[in-house]
Amino acid sequence: AAWVHLPLTAFWFVGYFAFFATTLWPKARRRPRYWPPVRAYAVAAAILGLVTLAMQPRLVVWAPLFALPLGVGLWAAAARRERELLSGLATVVGSGLMTVVAYAAGPGTDLSRAWLLALVQFLYFGGTVFYVKSAIRERGNRRFLLLSVAAHAAATVVVLVFSPWLALVFLGLTVRAALVPPLGASPKQLGIGEIVSTVIVAVVSLLTV
Repeated sequence: AAWVHLPLTAFWFVGYFAFFATTLWPKARRRPRYWPPVRAYAVAAAILGLVTLAMQPRLVVWAPLFALPLGVGLWAAAARRERELLSGLATVVGSGLMTVVAYAAGPGTDLSRAWLLALVQFLYFGGTVFYVKSAIRERGNRRFLLLSVAAHAAATVVVLVFSPWLALVFLGLTVRAALVPPLGASPKQLGIGEIVSTVIVAVVSLLTV
């Protein structure tokens, strides 16, 4: 890791807090008491972003890539549609891109591996968006359940191209996507399962991609 990863990581976390606070503000009809967190996190994120750029100026070239997912997220919040599929997938895209940015910050130079890891993250967390919705908000919706299973199956085929071991993990996730939602698992149970799955995907992808 490079020293720049410290402010970069802090910027990413604080930036997410700023984004979350900003999405709450329009939902609360811009009540004054919701503004201070927006301002505080935005200022802190700006400072951390400037520190990061001061340490690694070339990272600025990646900023435009985040405009679309950020814009979609803010639009969804303003329209009170932040729980819709598009908003969730936009957030996943932004998260995956941070992997490439971290690689670009150094000292690693293999951006092809970084893009593959970002793809794995998008496929996994994108599938999670479908999976959680099929188990909670769309529970009982057979069409959405089939869509979720299809998304997981497609992801399995994609990762099979470059990591058979990871494909086995995604195959397991596909089976989970088909069997768990109809069982009526609680949000807590789903959350615990996601923590375990995230760790497994992270470890296998880092070892095999």
